Amino acid sequence: MSHLSERPEKPVVGVPMPHESASLHVTGTALYTDDLVFRTKDCLHAYPVQVFKAHGKIKALNTEPAMAVPGVIRVLTIADVPGVNDAGMKHDEPLFPEEVMFNGHAVAWVLGDTLEAARLGAAAVEVELEELPSLITVREAIEVESFHGARPTMIRGDIDEGFANSVHIFEGEFEFKGQEHFYLETHCALAQIDEAGQVFIQSSTQHPSETQEIVAHVLGLHSHEVTVQCLRMGGGFGGKEMQPHGFAAIAALGAKLTGRPVRLRLNRTQDLTMSGKRHGFHSSWKIGFDAEGRIQALDATLTADGGWSLDLSEPVLARALCHIDNTYWIPNAHVAGRIAKTNTVSNTAFRGFGGPQGMIVIEDIMGRCAPLMGLDPAELRERNFYAPNQTTPYGQPVGQTDRIGKIWHQTQDNADWAERQREIEAFNAAHPNTKRALAITNIKFGISFNLTAFNQGGSLVLIYKDGSVLINHGGTEMGQGLHTKMMQVAATTLGIPLHKVRLAPTRTDKVPNTSATAASSGADLNGGAIKNACEQLRSRLVQVAATQLGGNASDVRIIDGVATLLGSDKTLDWDTLVHTAYFQRVQLSASGYYRTEGLHWDAKIFQGSPFKYFAYGAAATEVEVDGFTGGYQIRRVDIVHDVGDSLSPLIDVGQVEGGFVQGAGWLTLEDLRWDTSDGPNRGRFLTQAASTYKLPSFSEMPEEFNVTLLEDATEEGAVYGSKAVGEPPLMLAFSVREALRQAAAAFGPAGTSVDLASPATPESVYWAIEGARQGKPAVQGYVTNGHALNGNGHNGNGSDGNGSNGNGSNGSNGHAVTGATALSGV
Repeated sequence: MSHLSERPEKPVVGVPMPHESASLHVTGTALYTDDLVFRTKDCLHAYPVQVFKAHGKIKALNTEPAMAVPGVIRVLTIADVPGVNDAGMKHDEPLFPEEVMFNGHAVAWVLGDTLEAARLGAAAVEVELEELPSLITVREAIEVESFHGARPTMIRGDIDEGFANSVHIFEGEFEFKGQEHFYLETHCALAQIDEAGQVFIQSSTQHPSETQEIVAHVLGLHSHEVTVQCLRMGGGFGGKEMQPHGFAAIAALGAKLTGRPVRLRLNRTQDLTMSGKRHGFHSSWKIGFDAEGRIQALDATLTADGGWSLDLSEPVLARALCHIDNTYWIPNAHVAGRIAKTNTVSNTAFRGFGGPQGMIVIEDIMGRCAPLMGLDPAELRERNFYAPNQTTPYGQPVGQTDRIGKIWHQTQDNADWAERQREIEAFNAAHPNTKRALAITNIKFGISFNLTAFNQGGSLVLIYKDGSVLINHGGTEMGQGLHTKMMQVAATTLGIPLHKVRLAPTRTDKVPNTSATAASSGADLNGGAIKNACEQLRSRLVQVAATQLGGNASDVRIIDGVATLLGSDKTLDWDTLVHTAYFQRVQLSASGYYRTEGLHWDAKIFQGSPFKYFAYGAAATEVEVDGFTGGYQIRRVDIVHDVGDSLSPLIDVGQVEGGFVQGAGWLTLEDLRWDTSDGPNRGRFLTQAASTYKLPSFSEMPEEFNVTLLEDATEEGAVYGSKAVGEPPLMLAFSVREALRQAAAAFGPAGTSVDLASPATPESVYWAIEGARQGKPAVQGYVTNGHALNGNGHNGNGSDGNGSNGNGSNGSNGHAVTGATALSGV
């Protein structure tokens, strides 16, 4: 076992325990960024001047009316920027734009003594706009070829040969929507200037170092003149990885110009209309299977809706391409990616970071194609699992392939798969207007940042004379339990009880140049860095203990706060050991560092091994669907998930549950809508409140929810044998969508293939049911390479991928399909 993954005697890691701030959360005493305003004297409030047109050039900006509003102190405009007028890392996001790029774009900010004064001042600012044509949907962008950023292509094998060897060939399109983060705490920043002109910012950010960098270049300062602190976030989910920087820069600019603290907090409507979301995608694809249903070739194009600027769209797209295989061996692949430029908010990171968008494409294909080949969807999936010594389409060996099947079968066993399938079959036969279905899907998710340089972490650990320990690391806490795990790592490495350890807020002047808390890498990177710092301290202390106990340092053990010597009854308690070390002038602080080894990636040829390891999991979900309304219930969920040897099991189970529910929200409920008309409100975000944007609630929870963490799953080369848990569970929710597909298909004849929109809202499920009843959603009958399609269908006309009617070449096997997301036989 590797040094990094080996656990000592009586470790604190692996012990179930509540979140370190749980009691503060539930009692309301936990402090968030905006809570600090009430502790800050003479604070100004910032309010945006939004322009509610989708696209246009600013011809004039008159701020004088705002200055006439009582309580307005200043209006910030482009003329006030001393440094670089840009809020992004790609220099395509002007902080004060001269061109409005989406409906709700902020072009100036008003500072007031009160929030109401700032609001009234913003309403008084006059903006003269020359409206320009706009693109709202990804399809509109594709039609006029409006793209930006990189256009990667992933190639393996020879797809022409693969299709030539295929018995069944299908092609189609699939467009699916994005997702709003809807964190409880909206974007917020509080900036102050000290007597030396240093800038201090409290920010709700997942990436304090990048917030620091952006603020510095906007103000024309060096990074050491800017300090960013993040106490905690009320949720992030990726929405606070890149997008907080501009808001922090506005607050800092206002503080610099006025000399007073400035608070910027978006209300919910502003947050929804100004901040980016999960990328929606359009996909077109062609896939070939052999006679047994094994994939032979995949040719696909993925188009991400990037919005008006690049933000993180390029790495999101790259990860989507890297995950289109999921757990399936694809010997011949050609997958192209591109980013649509539209006049909507700039889409950004969201839990899974492109992985869900890539994986849903192949899962949709498997779910749609299985009935057309006369196969159960679970059987088709299992036949295509990775085998040992196989590699991904981008060339990375797929390790631990045995876990794919092991988890799959354990999930089926836990779910009483065979017995419940029989029960469902009997139920469906007896209920013509209500159907149930049980579906299983699995995941393979790569852990590490695609950009190799980001895979590093730092820490600072301080031991005080009384034996208490304070740890600092570069990760941020957004409710996911990272700080809890880091305290457990520190206590385990030092060999002391957990109550001896306290964690300080994340600050850029304690640990510099940190990566974002993202890519599910927070525990891996920061845990490795904390372990490194604590090992330095431990090695110094065991030398002191050896002297005191009269033995060799190699024979000293520190367990539960007591140092002992092998073969001796002598002991030395931790507090005495630390006190002795201080008087022997032993350094009691250490800076730790960790870098993920074994990564390499060539983005130009899209080849390499960008991930340290893969996290695996499977979920079996049973649903019940009402044939009259399309309404449904999630009856039961069984999950088996691989977190290696868990650092904190209670935290990890919570992450699996939360990730699954958020994924189910994306796939079934959360329906982003924009005004796509040519009217005056074109481009307006329509679902801009909880009343119109449906979030998962108790009513959507499974009646029975079983989560099992895979046992005996040590991950070599990761901190204390653990695996990341933040993002992978979200994709377990594919099982919900696939169960809904199968339930809808049950309203039609056997072998019906259902085209199901995403999100699969009750309305979408209803139309899928209607299509199944009428035999529409599927594929035309055809003959491929001399083999007839074995679907159990009905006589009738098929509709091709363009929505036009066409007769099946083999009428008895003819299946129909609906327009834009259709399958067509080749």
